[in-house]
Amino acid sequence: MNRRTFLASSASAVLAAPAAAAPPRRIAAILTEYWLGSHADVVIGKYLEGYNQDDRPPYPRSKIAAMFTEHVPKNDMSRPMAKKYGVPVFRTVQEALMLGGDKLAVDGVILIGEHGDYPVNDKGQTLYPRFEMFLKITDVFRQSGRSVPVFNDKHLSYSWRQARRMVEISKELKFPMLAGSSVPVAYRVPAIDTPYGKAQKHAVAISYSGLDIYGFHVLEALQCMVERRKGGETGVRSVQCFEKQDCWNFIERNGWVKRLFEEALTHSKTRKAGAPRDLVKSPAVFVLEYNDGLRAAAFLMTGLVEDFTVAVDVEGESRPVSMLMYLQERRPHHHFGCLVRNIEQMFETGVAPYPVERTMLTSGILDFALESRFQGYRKLETPDLAKVRYQTPNASHFCTKGWGADGRRLDM
Repeated sequence: MNRRTFLASSASAVLAAPAAAAPPRRIAAILTEYWLGSHADVVIGKYLEGYNQDDRPPYPRSKIAAMFTEHVPKNDMSRPMAKKYGVPVFRTVQEALMLGGDKLAVDGVILIGEHGDYPVNDKGQTLYPRFEMFLKITDVFRQSGRSVPVFNDKHLSYSWRQARRMVEISKELKFPMLAGSSVPVAYRVPAIDTPYGKAQKHAVAISYSGLDIYGFHVLEALQCMVERRKGGETGVRSVQCFEKQDCWNFIERNGWVKRLFEEALTHSKTRKAGAPRDLVKSPAVFVLEYNDGLRAAAFLMTGLVEDFTVAVDVEGESRPVSMLMYLQERRPHHHFGCLVRNIEQMFETGVAPYPVERTMLTSGILDFALESRFQGYRKLETPDLAKVRYQTPNASHFCTKGWGADGRRLDM
C-alpha cells in the first residue's frame, strides 16, 4: 500500500466511524421536598438509583448534577441521597443552576413543586410555589443569555393566569418545556390510544381522591385522550362542577354519561363490589364543553375505585374506545419510569414529546372547576380556555408493557 492509498483509506475509516457519544446531560433538580414516596423520590430517585431504584441498570442517560430543596423536613432524603451519589446541594435555585458559578451550567432542569407545608386557599387549592420557582429558574436563563429544557411535575400552577404565563415565558425564551404527571404515559390495559384524527362526541374519565390533588390527574387522563380528535384541541368554552346528589342526577339525566361511565368502570382493577351510590359518600364531577361540540365529564369516585379509567365515543367505532391507565402501587412505581423516559426524550432531542399546552389547559380547567364549586356550582363560561388550541403529534407516549412479579419493569 502506497502513502496515497494509506491516507485515503485512513480518511475513509475516520468518516465511517460513528461520532463519539455526547456526554450525559447535567440536570438540576429543583424541589420543594424529597422524602420516601414523594414525587422527588420516584423521579429523581430513578436518575440516582436506576429505573427500578435498586442501584442496577437500566439508568436514564442524564445525570443529576445539582439539587435544591426548599424544605428539609425530619424525614428528608435529599441530604443522604446527595451524599451517597455525590450530588452537591445548593442553598438557592440560582446557585443550583449555575453549579456555584456565575452563569447557567446545566443542560436541563426538573422542577418538582409537590409536597410540603403550604397554605390552602378558599377554593381548596394548595398553593405550591411552582410559578415562583419557575421564575427563579428563568431569571437565570435571562441573566445567562441562554436557556435549557425544563420539566415541570404535575400542574403548571394552581392559577390559570400563572400557568399561562409559564408557557408564554417558555416561548419567549425559546426553550422546550414538558409538564404533567405520570398518568397519561403509564402502562395501559388494553395498550391502546384513541384513533388519531377521528371526530369525538363524548368522553368520560373516572378516578378518586381529592378535587385538587387528583382532580388534575383525572382531567389529564381525559385530556390526553380527547386532544387526538379531528382538528386537534379547539379549547374549552365552559366548565361546571357538581357534587353529591347533583353528581348522581347529572349521570341519570344524560344517557351518554351513564353509558360511558359504566363502560369505563369495566376496566377498573380496583372497583369495589356494590352499588356506586352506596359506596361513594362524596361523588364529584367536572363537566366540560369544548368549542367543537365535544362534551366530557371527569369523575372523582372515592370509595368505588382507586385507579384511572377512560371511555370515549369515537366516530366510526361501534364501541367506545376505553382503557385503564395502570399505576404500580409499590416501588419502583413503574409509571414514574414511563414519565422519566419522556423527560429524557426532551433532554436528548431538545423537543418536548407532547405539547405543554395540554398541561396548561388542564391546569386551567381545574382552576375554573374549583371556582365553579366556590360559586355554588355555577356553570362558568371560559373564554380564556376557549382560546387554547394545539395539535398533538400522532405518536403515543405511554408504556406498552408493565412490570413482572418481582416489580421490575418489563419494557418501557
